[in-house]
Amino acid sequence: MTLSARLTQLSRLPRDARDTLFLLAVIACCVAPLVAYLPAWASAMTATLLVWRAWLAVGSRPLPGRWLTAVLLALVVLLTVISHGTIVGRDAGVTLIVMLLTLKTLELRARRDAMVVFFLGFFTLLCNFFFSQALPVAAVMLVALLGLLTALVNAHMPVGRPPLLQAMRQAMRMMLLGAPIMVLLFVLFPRMAPLWAIPTDKPGARTGLSGQMSIGSMASLVQDGSVALRVRFDTPGGEAPQPRDLYFRGPVLTAFNGREWYALSQPEARPITPAPPTPARLQVQGAPLRYELTLEPHQRPWLLTLDVPRAAPELPPGLQAMMTPELQWLASRPVNSVLRYKAESYLRFTHGPQQRTALLQSYVQLPAGLNPRTLALAQQMQADPQLARGGAQAYVDAALARLAQGGYRYTLEPGLYGEHTADEFWFTRKEGFCEHIASAFVVLMRALNVPARIVTGYQGGQMNPLDGYWTVYQSDAHAWAEVWLDGRGWVRVDPTGYVAPGRIGQLQRLQAPRGMFGSAMDTVISPTLLQHLRSAWEAANNGWNQWVLNYTQGRQFELLKALGVAAPSWQDLVRLLGLVTCAVAAAGALWALWERRRQDPWQQLLQRARQRLARAGLQLPPHLPPRGMARQARQQLGQSAEPAAQWLLRLEQARYAAHPATALRQLRRELARLPWPPAQ
Repeated sequence: MTLSARLTQLSRLPRDARDTLFLLAVIACCVAPLVAYLPAWASAMTATLLVWRAWLAVGSRPLPGRWLTAVLLALVVLLTVISHGTIVGRDAGVTLIVMLLTLKTLELRARRDAMVVFFLGFFTLLCNFFFSQALPVAAVMLVALLGLLTALVNAHMPVGRPPLLQAMRQAMRMMLLGAPIMVLLFVLFPRMAPLWAIPTDKPGARTGLSGQMSIGSMASLVQDGSVALRVRFDTPGGEAPQPRDLYFRGPVLTAFNGREWYALSQPEARPITPAPPTPARLQVQGAPLRYELTLEPHQRPWLLTLDVPRAAPELPPGLQAMMTPELQWLASRPVNSVLRYKAESYLRFTHGPQQRTALLQSYVQLPAGLNPRTLALAQQMQADPQLARGGAQAYVDAALARLAQGGYRYTLEPGLYGEHTADEFWFTRKEGFCEHIASAFVVLMRALNVPARIVTGYQGGQMNPLDGYWTVYQSDAHAWAEVWLDGRGWVRVDPTGYVAPGRIGQLQRLQAPRGMFGSAMDTVISPTLLQHLRSAWEAANNGWNQWVLNYTQGRQFELLKALGVAAPSWQDLVRLLGLVTCAVAAAGALWALWERRRQDPWQQLLQRARQRLARAGLQLPPHLPPRGMARQARQQLGQSAEPAAQWLLRLEQARYAAHPATALRQLRRELARLPWPPAQ
């Protein structure tokens, strides 16, 4: 059967079947974005029940009995408890809501059941924003909202078979009328700390960084094209610093067990490095660089900053920032939503103790029995009198020269490293990603008794010419080293730049292997066009983040300042919201009064004719149509009422004319010249 034939068959279905199929399609649209967060059994059962309900509607088959629905409900609750361990919390609650909505479609027997389905659908729409508030999700939810409102309007049209397009037009009119009120409430309603919290059953970080780094883990991030953060520099034209200075500092990793590096705050690091970190002792030089950073949610308290701020970033109200001794900034709670803050960074700085102390001993520890060839290389370097006289700086320069001249290669696919990761990099494989290079370099430095550690974060970025923001992707995740030098403190050393200079200076990224589909798309769509489309999408998404998701109390106060309030507060917002609400209510009352007085032009002419006949002594009931009025006028007023009777008959015909406006204009002119019976 062809598609047109199927559409014709669907258009001939009874109204109940048609409306049910439309409602099921809307429910599928509401639930679709949640599939990634639902258990597999919930997604499969939802699809099965919706298809089953559609099959029942098309064939006008009877709905299942209540006992079967009760059994399915009990099964759903049991599977929810098995999957989540509870029926309380965000994930478990959303699973139950989706399943209850789907099961309720099996009980669509009356309008009351439809109302329950509608409002469960509206609640399911809100559940989508528990997991994502991104622009694509909002667009899908807007379409689903229009569908639910269309179904709701259609349910209140009980007579005949009104087309769904008519109900959709009415729903769109309702949405447009409500949009100004929604915008006003969004802009003016005071932003306060949340009065409640939603339990999260399975918190998971979206960022590629973590408090530990396994050798080879960061290479997989190059395939993640999602946004990590966006930056706008507060300089003329929004120019960024030199590419070699774009280091966004994240967790600092100190403890090493041979395969993984850990931050000092990680529980795994405690038995390895019990000593506390060294004090920051930060000293800065030159002028600061101001910028505004928008950080994507990553479920961790880390605040990514350009290396390195001296003062705390300017966070929204309710959040506080603190700096660790390793110069990493932390928020007072995890970043669970898009966070925008301002900061000042100094690109020239020194930090850490200037003289060697016992606290630095933690940064030369290595696990026993691992990487013997690297340890032997360190002994050879220490035995060199020239290197020994140069001290730590000479050892650093020798290791970097070895990386630059020893045939080492920067690659995404170095293979699986074994137990002796540093030995394999220095002597066997001679290839790796940034974490392989940084880890092997730090191990060698520690073997040389030079304090060293790994810093993870992001390096580089890409400027969007449409909005002036620099976008840093997860694929820009990077690992570099810091070594301690006598008299200078901690100094950044990026060994990857000596293996692949383009990675740091020219921001040349390794590209993940493209599949067959990606290669085919390159032949169809120009890469330049794809880049322009991506820039446009990133600009739109960034605008959504800046003006919707990150519309904070600070921006509300900026709005009040623009309106002339010198020292705005949330009380001023409440007063302004009250004034606007009263103004809108008054405008609505005036509009309702005008609507009440406004009348159909045809009805106006009929009312004027009734008044003229009343002055002639003929009192007619208000429900009498023109034909009845003409008959009564002829019977009671005689021949003198014949012109008025003829005019009333033409008025009745104009009600159903092809061009009623033209006919009414003619009748209005005739009414002024019409001879009426004399007054009695």
